[in-house]
Amino acid sequence: MKIAVQTGGISERLGCDETYRIIKEAGFDGVDVNLDHLFRGHEIRAKARSTIFDGPEENMLASCDCYKLAAEKYGIDNYQAHALFPTVLPFDPEHPDYNEYLIRCLQKTIQCSAYIGCKRLVVHPFFFKSAAGKLDPEEEWNLNIESYSKLIGAAKKYDVIICLENMFDSYKGKIYEACCSDITTACRYIDTLNSIAGERRFAFCFDTGHNLLVGKNIYNSMAELGDRIEVFHVHDNDGSRDQHLAPYMGVLNWDNFVAGLAAIGFDKTLSFETFNIWNVVDNELCPDLMKFIARTGRVFASRAEKLMTEK
Repeated sequence: MKIAVQTGGISERLGCDETYRIIKEAGFDGVDVNLDHLFRGHEIRAKARSTIFDGPEENMLASCDCYKLAAEKYGIDNYQAHALFPTVLPFDPEHPDYNEYLIRCLQKTIQCSAYIGCKRLVVHPFFFKSAAGKLDPEEEWNLNIESYSKLIGAAKKYDVIICLENMFDSYKGKIYEACCSDITTACRYIDTLNSIAGERRFAFCFDTGHNLLVGKNIYNSMAELGDRIEVFHVHDNDGSRDQHLAPYMGVLNWDNFVAGLAAIGFDKTLSFETFNIWNVVDNELCPDLMKFIARTGRVFASRAEKLMTEK
């Protein structure tokens, strides 16, 4: 099992090259590339248009060169990536085609992911939060099947696996389940979309922190998803806020997580989504904390592999 961590949190402060250097020196094998930085959430919510995705293809790909070149320079794998988020907005008569525009941007993000050598792209589910007016389950299902199906052509063309993620919602201080947090439904999404694609083109990104927020048993969730799990977002929190902390800085049961890894026979890359350490710890200390996270990943991997051999 290999270990990775996301570029977000570091790259905003130190730039792309320095980010990859720190990640490599901390002991990681790979990265989770924040391609969502190509078109940020606040721009999407303002219904802006992307200068990167609307420009010439060569300029779009050139905007990703830093990730490609830094990975090559430091000998590190661009294992997985984040696509833009949110992926859908409530209908606005002043911008009637905006959601179709976001689909086109997602298709181009798939191309960018392949360009940097990344074969796994996390595309968040298509859903509305409580404050915007949640969809009923059937409407949400239909929206997601229709929207993800529009990405199949690009995913096949560029040989990228699209990973859905378990989400949460919050409204007036309370945490709620959101799209794909019900694991049985999440499995149904993956299986249905792969049936539509005619091949394994969809998989799952299991987010440990989101699972904790909605009160799910982490072992049971992972065991039910099984080999549908292609990538991870590993992070901790206090059970009430999406803090994206390093393991053992919150309340998640990490022994159960390791047992879950063993139960599904996970032997790919375990990726940490712990960007918030750069906000809660003095930045001078963060490279050392990055080493702790990498070491934690090695311990998790070693313990899970030991459990597998004991079966």
